[in-house]
Amino acid sequence: MFETRVLSGMRPTGSLHLGHYHGVLKNWARLQSEYPCLYFVADWHALTTDYDAPAEVEQNTADMVIDWLAAGIDPQQATLFIQSQIPEHAELHLLLSMIVPLGWLERVPTYKDQQEKLSGKDLTTYGFLGYPLLQSADILMYRARYVPVGEDQVPHVEFTREVARRFNHLYGREPGFEDKAKAAVKKMGSKKARLFNGLRTRFLEHGEQGALDQARAMLDEQQNLSRGDRERLYGHLEGGGKKILAEPEALLTGASRMVGLDGQKMSKSYGNSIALREEPSAVEKKIRTMPTDPARVKRSDPGNPEKCPVWSLHQVYSDDARRQWVTEGCTTAGIGCLDCKQPVIDAVQAELAPMRERALVYLEDPTLVKNIIAEGNEKARKLAAETMREVREAMGLAHGQ
Repeated sequence: MFETRVLSGMRPTGSLHLGHYHGVLKNWARLQSEYPCLYFVADWHALTTDYDAPAEVEQNTADMVIDWLAAGIDPQQATLFIQSQIPEHAELHLLLSMIVPLGWLERVPTYKDQQEKLSGKDLTTYGFLGYPLLQSADILMYRARYVPVGEDQVPHVEFTREVARRFNHLYGREPGFEDKAKAAVKKMGSKKARLFNGLRTRFLEHGEQGALDQARAMLDEQQNLSRGDRERLYGHLEGGGKKILAEPEALLTGASRMVGLDGQKMSKSYGNSIALREEPSAVEKKIRTMPTDPARVKRSDPGNPEKCPVWSLHQVYSDDARRQWVTEGCTTAGIGCLDCKQPVIDAVQAELAPMRERALVYLEDPTLVKNIIAEGNEKARKLAAETMREVREAMGLAHGQ
């Protein structure tokens, strides 16, 4: 519903590594050429677990944004902004907290999972309990249709849909809603109005999903409707009230196949990562010294690629012919481990070289990043202000604004 926007955010953890690139940034770069995209630094979210280390957030934000730009995120195509610089996020979070039952937050799967993983930290705070709702406010603020997530984050998008549904149910039934909706239908012109009403009837009486989709597409294309009328008709179409907040959809992204240098998940905390701006000599050294199949003690010992972390990198960087060469060479001891590693070294260096070059521009002139973020903040703030005007009006908080 509404505009086909994509929204995604990332907690500022400092410089990013290849796992971030293959798991998130490559997808962001692809999406920015297909949809209006908003990508934000989730610095308030960083405080939900790292509230005792605020000094790192600002520097981590700068490092992370440079990596975004180096990885191909284009500020001419996507809006880049910082969550904490858009105070409307906090306001919407507060207003939504008035209507969301406590049990909804407690049943979010990651709530207990994270408490167990971070058992050494006191997470008995409202900020930690309420972070899924803050995440919902981030999404609903921009009426995003799509939220790119991995499978583990799908429950957060479903939670956001429930929040939007509850808000619309409580506040979408404005006085005279039916009359206003019918008047809005007439503005479409008599021919389109008849078609729209027919599709609505087919959906409400027979549950035809195709009729609903066709009617939604009609609304998306209608140019002469105000935002308020469009929201009324989205709700009227489904037999409900005005749709003030749009229900987002999860845009499922495949799990990254990029593992760390030791075969575990790539993570800075595990010391098994390659940073996007890592020096070529450091990259080569890290890959050359990677552990391999323990069965290959001597060069003449045959091995099994499936038991070697280097094989995981070949899954990302090599084509079928190269992987066949590795399999045959390893299992027959026809090639040594360094022979096997060299194509990976070459591929990683080729991938990182343009990133280092793009990053250099921003490292030499930090004001470029500040200007990009300032411009993105301004764009985001305008969209946020628009949403909050309607939210306040629906909740009786406009006070003559």
